[in-house]
Amino acid sequence: MTKYAVKQLSVFLENRRGRLADVAKVLAEAGINIRALFLADSSEFGILRLVVNNPEKAKAVLVSEGFAANETDVFAVEVEDRPGGFYRVVKVLADNGIDVEYTYAYAGTSNKAILFFKVKNEEFDKAIEVLMKNGQNLVEAIKFYE
Repeated sequence: MTKYAVKQLSVFLENRRGRLADVAKVLAEAGINIRALFLADSSEFGILRLVVNNPEKAKAVLVSEGFAANETDVFAVEVEDRPGGFYRVVKVLADNGIDVEYTYAYAGTSNKAILFFKVKNEEFDKAIEVLMKNGQNLVEAIKFYE
């Protein structure tokens, strides 16, 4: 099921003015295209989660510029961009005892949306399997690296 393992970068940011712009600048100057992102913050720091076209290069340039970054696997599901699309996916996961650690999305093109999910590593393959059995449209990781 590794063809569905999308490499996501998590970048740890101090919660201070300009840090998000610093990350964006480093990636832009390296020719990295951001496909999706999610920023969660607390009073002291934030975690910027990114899906990019070249995760290995992105991680290398971020680390070389002093950012703490790590890589983890998420999976992506394409759904109709209409009410109930998200529900149908999370219901399959819940009905099969799979807990979602976090999720985020972006609206794609042609009335489609892409949902990204992080589940426990030991549940990754099971999640892919049950989603496929239930007719969900999983997106191969290679799509995001083009």
